[in-house]
Amino acid sequence: MAFQNHDASTIVTDHTRPITIVQNGASFVPTFPDCYVNIDEEFPGEAHVYKQEKVIFQGKSQYQDFFVFQSQTYGKIAILDGCLQLTEKDECSYQEMLTHLPLCSIPNPRKVLLIGGGDGGILREISRHDSVEQIDICELDEMVINVYKEFFPDIAIGYVDPRVNVHIGDGVAFIKSVPPGTYDAIIIDAFPGMGAYATELSDEDFLKSIAKALKPGGVLSAQADSVWIKNFTMEDTITRCRNIFKGSVNYAWTSVPSYPSGSIGFVLCSTNGPSVVDFKHPVNQLDPEKFGVANGPPKFYNSEIHTAAFCLPAFAKSKMGSTYA
Repeated sequence: MAFQNHDASTIVTDHTRPITIVQNGASFVPTFPDCYVNIDEEFPGEAHVYKQEKVIFQGKSQYQDFFVFQSQTYGKIAILDGCLQLTEKDECSYQEMLTHLPLCSIPNPRKVLLIGGGDGGILREISRHDSVEQIDICELDEMVINVYKEFFPDIAIGYVDPRVNVHIGDGVAFIKSVPPGTYDAIIIDAFPGMGAYATELSDEDFLKSIAKALKPGGVLSAQADSVWIKNFTMEDTITRCRNIFKGSVNYAWTSVPSYPSGSIGFVLCSTNGPSVVDFKHPVNQLDPEKFGVANGPPKFYNSEIHTAAFCLPAFAKSKMGSTYA
């Protein structure tokens, strides 16, 4: 693993390329000294600029580049292969919702699999559930785990939970190796960037492997497109997931200010089981007084925001298909 210190002004990545602005018929390139400029091709014509106070880490594993810096207002920020992964300020929204939307929708989840999520934040959130007996995580890049443990201890604290079993390797291969009906819940946090997820959610073989690994009435939680992405539509994904999982399929969303659109979506699926999973109304209430290994109660999630996450803008609901409810 390569490691070297840099002055903030020397950092140049694909996402700090010059931006041309046209004003009064003349074009010029503005300068952003000591800033990180985050550009996402899914949202053309815009950029998010973060003031860098200090570069904390820059390294490269055999898989990807990792960059961590201290920002002025968002705390420490992690950049993976040029894509903003999380900030200390708002990681709670994404991590808590991706975790508790599925786990609070089924009674007494016992075995949970996390694909990706090497930062440890989802492990931290799973630890709040007393009923969980086994937490497996499959992360491709061990460097990711080590960097988060060193520089984001309040997030990576999830690794201290004795129920956690760490597997280093390919998540797709891991799921395919799992005996049928192993897990009550599978959480997918492994896709690059915060743009379109349609490719992964259209992979029928991948989805079938997940459905096979789940118990009857088991649940999947995965990232999905933001409602604000260009040409947003979920109709094909909803139909595909219904055909494969045979149970409930819903779309939810939450706000994450540091992400390009300020929001992110989730797809929740359940396999056919003894009872219908109602993702919109949690049956397994999270006790805010039980912290697990976390240093305090949830910062974002509660039962009210759980239900509210499934309320969609009119334009987004129209893109779910005529049978979506």
